[in-house]
Amino acid sequence: QVRLVESGGALVKEGDSLTISCTDHGTTFTNVAMGWFRQPLGKAREFVAAISTGGLSREYADSVKGRFTISKDFPKKTVYLQMNNLKTSDTAVYYCAVSVHEQIATRASQFDYWGQGTQVTVSS
Repeated sequence: QVRLVESGGALVKEGDSLTISCTDHGTTFTNVAMGWFRQPLGKAREFVAAISTGGLSREYADSVKGRFTISKDFPKKTVYLQMNNLKTSDTAVYYCAVSVHEQIATRASQFDYWGQGTQVTVSS
């Protein structure tokens, strides 16, 4: 069973950096693709970043490419999202997700388990 817990969300200023994390408290972390999505208030959930089962392949939304980095720590069963040069448009609830069927996934429908979300607010 997979249980995802995100942490690290905070109120920061434009241009700041922040790293959020997601730990899998289940048993299948090493065999799953993982991703980060975000949902701004009143808007639809959108893809942010994804990492493959082995951690060698990554995908990013155009809006965060060059600023965000997704990574995995296998022993800690944790996936991180390092966010640099944050913008007010990055303000959202950030969710991590696990796909047990895909090598790497970027669509919400491809993911099987979701965390509860962590709030990231970027002020001007």
